[in-house]
Amino acid sequence: MTASTPLSSLSSALADVVARAAPSIVSVHSHRSRATGFVWKPGLIVTADEALAEEGKVEIGLSDGSTVAATIAGRDHTTDIALLRADTGIAPVKLAAIVPALGTLAVVVATNRDAPSAALGMVSLSGKSWRSLRGGDIDARIELDVRLRPSQEGGLALDASGEAFGMAVLGPRRVLVIPTATIERVATQLDTRGRIARGYLGLGLQPVRLDDGVGAMVMNVDKTGPSAAAGIRQGDVIVAVDGQKLSGVRALLRTLGPASVGSVVDVAVRRGDEPASFKVTIGERPEA
Repeated sequence: MTASTPLSSLSSALADVVARAAPSIVSVHSHRSRATGFVWKPGLIVTADEALAEEGKVEIGLSDGSTVAATIAGRDHTTDIALLRADTGIAPVKLAAIVPALGTLAVVVATNRDAPSAALGMVSLSGKSWRSLRGGDIDARIELDVRLRPSQEGGLALDASGEAFGMAVLGPRRVLVIPTATIERVATQLDTRGRIARGYLGLGLQPVRLDDGVGAMVMNVDKTGPSAAAGIRQGDVIVAVDGQKLSGVRALLRTLGPASVGSVVDVAVRRGDEPASFKVTIGERPEA
């Protein structure tokens, strides 16, 4: 009998990790697109929003070669998470609320051409929370040094012990992981609401330079929106919110996340040459 070596032990351990995760992995078929998904809860599949077509039917490919129809329960472009409903009969995967350390071995278990696949790499960056280019709050910055095909996007990222710590997606120049905390937060809202709530002021704003900093000129006002109800008018220039000087229009809009809905903010403006202040209850952005 051949003696076990460190490499053969590692190989066997990684093969076991893949074998345990693979039953919860499915392929996702949408218009001219193939991606990967995993069963998050019974009847609910998480996949990468970017890999999902904007229209047309969606089907789930199972390990036996069969397909089942799926519907889109909700999708959030800002965090790259989409939630599908499909009756697969597959047991959900257990996600671990961990952020792997830099240098940790990582395995992405996915599908490629509708067949199970796996890719081995390393955690090349492990850091704090960040905001995506589309304005989504991601709970941890995790990057992988691994090569993935487009059809593997949406696969599960696991550490060497088999703990699933997130979903692998294709970033502009690297493979990113949407961590467990973000998936649980966003997918739960998509399941119950079908969308992610965003704060809404009901204002069209244009940045302007002031003698003592920057402001946001109100170019138009939604007559049924929260700012109109508070008394803000077209032509007002917002200079501060809750006592903090405005640093820019984008910075103001970035504060309008899901947690902002229903909160009351003190908006300081200049109306002509006179200062004024208004209490605005942040609303929920209407669906586009």
